[in-house]
Amino acid sequence: MLGVLAGALLARDDFWRTPKVGTPSYPYSGGFTFARIKFEPTEWGGGPFMWGLDLKWNHDYPLAEQNFTRIVEEMTHIDVFTGGGNVIELTDPRLFEHPWAYLCEAGFWNPTEEELANLRSYLFKGGFLVVDDIFDRPGYPIYWENTERQMSRLLPGYELVPMTIDHPVFRAFFPLEDLDFDLDLPGIYPVRGKIYGVFEDNDPTRRLMVAINYNMDIGDFWEWSEYALYPVDVTQKGFKLGVNYLIYGMTH
Repeated sequence: MLGVLAGALLARDDFWRTPKVGTPSYPYSGGFTFARIKFEPTEWGGGPFMWGLDLKWNHDYPLAEQNFTRIVEEMTHIDVFTGGGNVIELTDPRLFEHPWAYLCEAGFWNPTEEELANLRSYLFKGGFLVVDDIFDRPGYPIYWENTERQMSRLLPGYELVPMTIDHPVFRAFFPLEDLDFDLDLPGIYPVRGKIYGVFEDNDPTRRLMVAINYNMDIGDFWEWSEYALYPVDVTQKGFKLGVNYLIYGMTH
């Protein structure tokens, strides 16, 4: 798997180019535009890896949103912008133009109080947040611990509830049969995916406000879908889960 991944990376025309990590501002159109949350990574995550281009929030950008929005356009009747998406800081008022937002690598997320207050207001006003790409490497539980810590700062007293397949979000558009996102990556370690939810008024019968993908990276499935680096069924399920999150977030 690692050899295939490395070969595919080197073969990509854009691998040796500086990735686009700016903050594009596509105007509000009334339709769906992907919103990716930009943040300053923690000290342990903001080092010189990839010549300082690994900003954590930019993982899988922009291919993940481009591929995902094309699937949304093909499979639904949603008016969607397929040219990429907006990269938004949590203090940016444009956040409230997007009913759905995506935050990756929360293991390296350390928001300010101002950022937390704005995101909290966004969620209470009806926004939906997908938190993705959080992995506990063997011997390094700090990433999940940090995610839990920042979520407790964001929504004090709210629980992270393990999700089960019977929740409506998993049949919002595509009826998923299971939440099995487990992968055995040769040379790395087995990955056992799990989804947590944060609910309005801390009540699992109320609106789901935040979906947290733990030991999962659906953005990676979206980005690499053209290269078949992951099993086809898991990649397809990653797209289905994303579309379900979107439909649920836009209708609840």
